Amino acid sequence: MAPSGSPWSLSLVFLLGMASQGIDCPSRCSCQYLEVNCTGQQLQEFPVDIPLDTRQLILAANNISYLPAVELSFLADLVYLDCRKNLLGDDLDFTFIGMAKLVYLDLSFNNLTQVTFSTFSHLLSLVVLRISDNPSLVAIEKDAFANNTWLRHLDVSRTGLTFLDTSTVRDLPNLRLLGLSDNLWHCNCSFLDFITWMTESDVYFPDADNITCYTPAGLRALRVPAAEAQLHSSCLTQLHKQDYVFLCLVGFCIFLAGTMAAWLAGVCAVIYEAHASKGEEEEEEEEEEDT
Repeated sequence: MAPSGSPWSLSLVFLLGMASQGIDCPSRCSCQYLEVNCTGQQLQEFPVDIPLDTRQLILAANNISYLPAVELSFLADLVYLDCRKNLLGDDLDFTFIGMAKLVYLDLSFNNLTQVTFSTFSHLLSLVVLRISDNPSLVAIEKDAFANNTWLRHLDVSRTGLTFLDTSTVRDLPNLRLLGLSDNLWHCNCSFLDFITWMTESDVYFPDADNITCYTPAGLRALRVPAAEAQLHSSCLTQLHKQDYVFLCLVGFCIFLAGTMAAWLAGVCAVIYEAHASKGEEEEEEEEEEDT
């Protein structure tokens, strides 16, 4: 151990003192080893001067409406990003382009309106994604998570979603938990494939009692898995008025085509018989002339 008052011990005390004073820590944020916490500081913009070796960044409960892609790309070692309870909108495409190590991302309680392929496609290590409690979120593209093959925990509860393409989640090989509760699910024939996947998959659905149909009125508040039998009955065995009209039209066309074919065959037969009879008469006349 270095003797008290030695240059080494004095330097160590100085460095520890400087660290405790928050050197290289953004204003109004607190910093620990590899962590920056700016929770509830009423920040209007993304904080500057974040140490480049930061692994965990917490921006929860602020008024941030925009995440700058350039500044985020400098945080190449970031693995945990918490942006819940902010004002982030739908302009997130290519925002996370330089964050290939990010494992945890929380964007819940924001103003997201859609998720496209470009939103999270660069997060190749993503394991947990929370985009719940975004009431304006009405669309998730079918290939939105195509590059997020490590995704295990996805939460889209309490949004404005009415439909989710089955391939969006079925093609995630490591998915184990999927939050779907309290959405505006439209339980029609197009949604039947997704419901069937839910009942057959090994994925865990938390708060499953609140995964219910919102429309149509006849299925409102019915748990989504329980709607499968009714949808099978109405979608796979019953026909709508338009279907009957279409089938009648097809039947009439087939009947008309058959009638026309029979008429043409008859006309051809009559013409053939007339031609044959005429040929025979000409032969008989020629024989009479020869005799």
